[in-house]
Amino acid sequence: MESPFLREIQKYDRILLAGAGGGYDIYSGIPLFEYLRKQGKEVWLASLSFADLKGEDGLKLRCHYVKVTPDTEGDDDYFPERYLSEWYRDRGEDVPVFCYYGAGARTLLNIFQRLQKHLGFEALVLVDGGTDSLMRGDEPSLGSPAEDVASICAASMLEGVDTYLVNLGFGVDYHHEVCGVYVLEAVADLTKTGDYLGSFSLQKGMPEFDAFCDLVEFSCYKSPERSSIVATSILSAGQGEFGDYHFTERTAGKELFINPLMSLYWCFRLKGVAGRCLYLDYIKDTYSRMDVHRALANYLYVAKPREWKSFPH
Repeated sequence: MESPFLREIQKYDRILLAGAGGGYDIYSGIPLFEYLRKQGKEVWLASLSFADLKGEDGLKLRCHYVKVTPDTEGDDDYFPERYLSEWYRDRGEDVPVFCYYGAGARTLLNIFQRLQKHLGFEALVLVDGGTDSLMRGDEPSLGSPAEDVASICAASMLEGVDTYLVNLGFGVDYHHEVCGVYVLEAVADLTKTGDYLGSFSLQKGMPEFDAFCDLVEFSCYKSPERSSIVATSILSAGQGEFGDYHFTERTAGKELFINPLMSLYWCFRLKGVAGRCLYLDYIKDTYSRMDVHRALANYLYVAKPREWKSFPH
């Protein structure tokens, strides 16, 4: 039995993988990137970046994207996308990452359109490290939704391209008070609409997962003070760790629950996820990050959150 998502993605020859929430999110797409390239697909990486990006003119990047390579200048203490490109160079490959700043949905839509014109991709897959992108808007907490929802909203407005969302890291955003029961409710709702495209595990010994682990360890070496809690949790889960296990000192003093669900990909048609979001209309005409935060504040002022629910078993 084959994953419906992996079966459906086979019909595209040119695919863009983009981090939904920014930063290290794109790392959660690397196993999929490795898999698709082995299938003979042409695949590119893109990331909503929190690094100090500059355009070709040397000025701070605003409403465009820049191709990040191992030689791109920037902060040595935090530049996940450059670490990724450096890691591939060490493997003898040239893999740039197309990077852009977090912005409103209309600005991100314009960036996606420019990338599509430049690359000619047929499918856009947003990758989320965590599951808060599945919150519809009336849960006890939405996690850290600003970048996720702006990306989802922009991708849902992109024409002529099929769009998907994949989540990796169930439970890792518990520290942002995301309730796992409502994540599963989202999966159930999207099953009803036909927008849930199945799940599959990353496991120790899979070349795609081993590549991910090597990349994460490399990024921890490059930026030990700002290593990714999400990526290291996924790595730990896929390698069989369980419970209060700490890969990085960044999580010292916190009780973790590393478990096998963290190393599962959950796959969806993006427009189904967008259609379920109760506050997408607040986001769709935003241009800046400030616009998005104002829209979120306006929505949350009138929203009536449901109560926290615990797993019954």
